[in-house]
Amino acid sequence: MTKVGEELYNMKSDNKNLMLDNKAVFEEVIAIIERARENAFRAVNQELISMYWEIGHFISQKATANNWGKSVVKEFSKFIQSHFVGIKGFSHQNIWRMKQFYETYAENEKLSPLVREISWTNNILIMMAAKTDEEREFYLLLSAKNNYSKRELERQIDSSLFERIMISTEKNQLFLSQNTGLTALRDSYVLEFLDVPEHHKERELRKAIITNLRDFILEFGKDFSFVGEEYRVQVGNTDFNIDLLFYNRELSCLVAIELKIGRFKPEHLGQLEFYLESLDRDVKKQNENPSVGLILCSKKDDEVVEYALSRSMSPALIAEYQTHLPQKALLANKLRELRELAEAEGLAENDNEKDDDD
Repeated sequence: MTKVGEELYNMKSDNKNLMLDNKAVFEEVIAIIERARENAFRAVNQELISMYWEIGHFISQKATANNWGKSVVKEFSKFIQSHFVGIKGFSHQNIWRMKQFYETYAENEKLSPLVREISWTNNILIMMAAKTDEEREFYLLLSAKNNYSKRELERQIDSSLFERIMISTEKNQLFLSQNTGLTALRDSYVLEFLDVPEHHKERELRKAIITNLRDFILEFGKDFSFVGEEYRVQVGNTDFNIDLLFYNRELSCLVAIELKIGRFKPEHLGQLEFYLESLDRDVKKQNENPSVGLILCSKKDDEVVEYALSRSMSPALIAEYQTHLPQKALLANKLRELRELAEAEGLAENDNEKDDDD
């Protein structure tokens, strides 16, 4: 290379490095702008919810003291819209929802601050769908934490996420207490968005998950980040492939998922434990927590699962997947039965302790 050519090459390299440095600085400014916009939106949203709360309080008082009904609210709506031409959000239906909104949360000091953390649309979804304060709190916290859109929250409610997580927690209390890394997992998942045939193969299931990765992560949780499919690990001179590998940001750990289209078999757990050991030895970074695993199968016998996991030292759970939305009533009944059983067992233990004291 001639001297002139070398100088030109160095100039291009310097310009390239300068552009890269500038890009990094520019991205910092973008982050500042995005944070400011998010804070501004949050502040505006809080003011909007506070306004709806006060109007709801006003209508509730008038309904009690002056027998205001829906006909008066219709007149009230027309008056507001004539006074503020083009204003949105003040239809008589929405004003009546403000009354319901206030009355739902007015006497609940725990939940009333949470409603200001999410949008009015999501508040309405939760208020209409949730039947108990426990369920309302669950969806309020979930929506605020994940910044759900209307579509995302609607999907979680339609898939009965509250009941499914509560059932999983009740059934897996022992395993969850032994390893906090399992808190990111549960024992049932709904994959209605995959659109796989009824009699599908494991490969078809895996490919459908990759195609619908955004919805799959929504079902599992937004803290999950995709690492790879058929992720290769080498032990000795042999290669092995993990069906799906994710990383959970909140727990700072790798999550290995093995797919089984049939019924869970105890030997499946041995395979997963082998993969977790190889990940911890050869893939996990020093600052990360031990890897956790999930076997996702189409069927499982809870008693077989309990036997298999009881002697296992690895942080793993066995989950069942279904490709259609569950029936909320059936899940609610199952949750009630589990809680009644747990309460009965607790009472029996207390009685035994009293007998021992005597």
